[in-house]
Amino acid sequence: MADEVLRERRGNVEVITINRPEARNAINGAVSTGISTAMDELAEDPDVWVVILTGSGDKAFSAGMDLKAFAAGEGATVMGVPGGFGGIARREFPKPLIAAVNGSALAGGLEVALSCDLIVAADHAVFGIPEASRGLIAGAGGLFRLPRRLPLAVALEMALTADPISAERARELGLVNRVVPRHQLMDESLVLAERIAENAPLAVRYSKSVMLRSLGADDATGWRLTDDAVGAVFSSPDAMEGSVAFAEKRRPNWQGH
Repeated sequence: MADEVLRERRGNVEVITINRPEARNAINGAVSTGISTAMDELAEDPDVWVVILTGSGDKAFSAGMDLKAFAAGEGATVMGVPGGFGGIARREFPKPLIAAVNGSALAGGLEVALSCDLIVAADHAVFGIPEASRGLIAGAGGLFRLPRRLPLAVALEMALTADPISAERARELGLVNRVVPRHQLMDESLVLAERIAENAPLAVRYSKSVMLRSLGADDATGWRLTDDAVGAVFSSPDAMEGSVAFAEKRRPNWQGH
C-alpha cells in the first residue's frame, strides 16, 4: 500500500486520503487495496462513527482508473478487491460516508464520490462521466447512481455529452450537500462529520440503512424495514441513554449499541 492511501483519526471520525496528487489521484491497484482494507477495518471498528474520503492536493478528488496501471496488468486488482472498484463502488458500508471533493471528480472519480452518502465540494470542483468521449461507458455504478441523485434529463446529458458540471450546479441539483472555498473543505467536512457523530451511532446507521434500502421500494417494504429498525434501535442501551440525558439536560454518552 505504501503511502497511496493515508488514514487519520479525528475523534470518532476517520479520514481516508487518496495520496497520488502527481497522478490526479487516479486509482491503481495500491489505492483500491488500501481503501478496501481500510473500509473492511472501519466497518467493524466500534470507535469510528463517520468516515470522510478525500484526495490529496487541490487539483483532483480522483481522475478515476489509472489507465497506465490498467495497461500494466493491475486491472484485476483495481476492480476485483472486496468492495469493487476503488474498494468502495460495490460496498454496502454501514456507517455514514462523506466525500470531501477537493477538485475534479471525473469518470471513476465521480463514481467513487457517488458511493458516498454525502458530498462536500470545494468551489472549484467539477463532476462528470466523460467515458463516452473515450469510447467507453461508466462501469462502476455511475450510470444508475447518477440518475438517482439528479434529474434524469441532467444525468443523461452528462453521460451522453461527456460534459461536466460545476460544484455550484451540482449543489443546486442536489448532488452536493455543501460547496465551500477550497481552503475550508476539510474543516467543513469535519464539521459535518462531527455533527453526525454527536448523534447515537446505532440510530444513525439504521436511519441510513432504511433510507437506502427502501429507495424505490413500495410502502410495505418501507414499513417492514422501519419496523425492523425500530425494534433494534428502541431496545438499545443508547435509546435509554438518550432519554435519560434529555431528562437530565446533559449530553448523551453514546456507547454505539
